[in-house]
Amino acid sequence: MKLYHSASSPNSRRVRIFLAEKGLSIPFATVDLGKGEQHSDAYRAINPRRVVPTLVLEDGTAIGEVPAICRYIEESHPMPPLLGETAKEKALVAMWERRAELEGFAAVMEAIRNSAPGLKGRAIAGPHDYEQIGELAERSKLRVNNFFADCDTRLSEVAFVAGQRFSVADITALVTVDFAVKAINLAIPGEHRSLKRWYDAVSNRTSMTAQ
Repeated sequence: MKLYHSASSPNSRRVRIFLAEKGLSIPFATVDLGKGEQHSDAYRAINPRRVVPTLVLEDGTAIGEVPAICRYIEESHPMPPLLGETAKEKALVAMWERRAELEGFAAVMEAIRNSAPGLKGRAIAGPHDYEQIGELAERSKLRVNNFFADCDTRLSEVAFVAGQRFSVADITALVTVDFAVKAINLAIPGEHRSLKRWYDAVSNRTSMTAQ
């Protein structure tokens, strides 16, 4: 296997952390987003959507989209389980990971893509070009703050996002928090003590520094 990724890509980071939690080491191929290598003919042949990360299997099959990549890795290397073990746990992990992705991660992405000068004409990642909408950037900041508040409520009841065990939902939520700080200068508000407790604990896992 080989992972095409970018050091600056939060989606790539999600997969790197997932691999580190599994104790897996596979070859990485860096795609320089700053230089536009994702738009090259060579990379388009691997992933026509022109986004990272992409996992390429030994037979040449290319798997894009973070949840699909993590699913393949989990099925191939089930221990430790990061997507749940029982039917109930798998459903809960999938539910909370999707909420973290849609309500948090996607909101940060929407904010930066609709405001950063370098992303003019590229407001949505993928094969098509879209113009920025400033109002979406402002709305997204409200969405991120609501995500923080909702996470704080959830984490006042459980140790980890999906329950009592670390899972992929924690990876997505942690990367979202760091992404919000870096991309739109939104940090965890001081009053969200449960979220801050969780963040400090999860940030200390060795996998979080995976490069």
